[in-house]
Amino acid sequence: MLFDFPILRWGMHRPKQDSEGLKRRAAEAALGQVRSGMVLGLGTGSTVAHLLDLLAEALASKALSDIVGVPTSVQTERRAKELGIPLIGLADRDRIDLTIDGADEISPSLDLIKGGGGALLREKMVAQASTRVVIIADAAKRVERLGTTFALPIEVVRWEWQTHVRFLHDWGADAALRVGPDGQPVASDNGQIFLDCRFPGGIEDAAALENALARRAGVVETGLFLDLADEAIIASPHGVETIRRAR
Repeated sequence: MLFDFPILRWGMHRPKQDSEGLKRRAAEAALGQVRSGMVLGLGTGSTVAHLLDLLAEALASKALSDIVGVPTSVQTERRAKELGIPLIGLADRDRIDLTIDGADEISPSLDLIKGGGGALLREKMVAQASTRVVIIADAAKRVERLGTTFALPIEVVRWEWQTHVRFLHDWGADAALRVGPDGQPVASDNGQIFLDCRFPGGIEDAAALENALARRAGVVETGLFLDLADEAIIASPHGVETIRRAR
């Protein structure tokens, strides 16, 4: 079979966003779990942007104190510094008390697809170092099966990235290189590039796919976040719902 190695314009794979008000309500609910003295993992994305604003307000008013954050992206690091939120590196502490992050899809078992914002590697590293991971999102991010509404991002090395397109095709995916408005590949904070993978009907076996990609040279990380989230706070026009993983 011949492949023409399609490209996907940055932003074209994103579903229509719900109102910023819903995102802020989810962020407000998550902030209620933050306690003074915590080491706090700071996620990436539009919902977490509200959390950063709220956290900065709480620190300025002394409602919270002695908080240090571990950012999951250059974008989050830059914004947190602008807001005056104290930051440390991931290696500066043995453990993160709580990470609050967003998601592109959330399954009923709280497995996730993340990486639409291009920070999946750092997000996963921070999540794995955390005692608890709380996801904040609007109700549009809930799905019955991963991969049904959002393309799965995979971060790969630049060299011969086309070989992964063939491999992913065998797993039932239509994989496209993520490019920016200038037509150049979108680079991660780590200097790698992304393949965005659509699965007609969703991903049948996310764990098997994750295992196969983990064994494949040239794949840096995937946007499958399996068995990492402890809780999801989801806002809808009907209210804010908290879902906890069954352990």
